[in-house]
Amino acid sequence: MEQDDSPIRIPDSLAMLVQADLDPLSLAELETRIAVLEQEIARTRRHMERASLDRASADALFKR
Repeated sequence: MEQDDSPIRIPDSLAMLVQADLDPLSLAELETRIAVLEQEIARTRRHMERASLDRASADALFKR
């Protein structure tokens, strides 16, 4: 398998998220931000797992 050395393209919405100025946020707002981001990470991981299972099912069906 070839290794892809091309730079990762970050969608604009994620770029804005990681470039956001955190200085004006209170501790409570930072805690809320972390909680929301952790929930989004968990949701993304669940989606990745489902996609992986779907891929494995398709591979098995077509005997790759």
